[in-house]
Amino acid sequence: MLMRTDPFRELDRIAQQVLNTTGTWSRPSAMPMDAYREGDEYVIALDLPGVAKDAIDIDVERNMLTVKAERRPVAKADDVQMELSERPLGVFSRQVMLADTLDTEHIDAAYDAGVLTLRIPIAERAKPRKIAIGGGSARKQISG
Repeated sequence: MLMRTDPFRELDRIAQQVLNTTGTWSRPSAMPMDAYREGDEYVIALDLPGVAKDAIDIDVERNMLTVKAERRPVAKADDVQMELSERPLGVFSRQVMLADTLDTEHIDAAYDAGVLTLRIPIAERAKPRKIAIGGGSARKQISG
């Protein structure tokens, strides 16, 4: 029910690690994601360690889900000298095309321990259902 919109995401991730680049608003970095079905809903879990809750923005327009977040540098005192800095900073973004069978009006978002979890219910019209057979009159065959 989900479609990847960026086939080169893994190449971007490798290039970022090698070049040690940070994401910008015009060219954000990708964020790792898991997506799976659990009962009558789809669950999307995005890793955003070290990102403040108020620095996360979630939008849905038509069937396009967009998550953007920004990890800002930690304010340091004047007497602090950075010895090693490997944690990526900057802007992170992920777009996911949602199927028409998902109810985008009732998405639930929770953020805990650096993981943003989105729960999207499956629309009632998309759930399997039994069709009752009515007791109609028998049809006559016309022979000619």
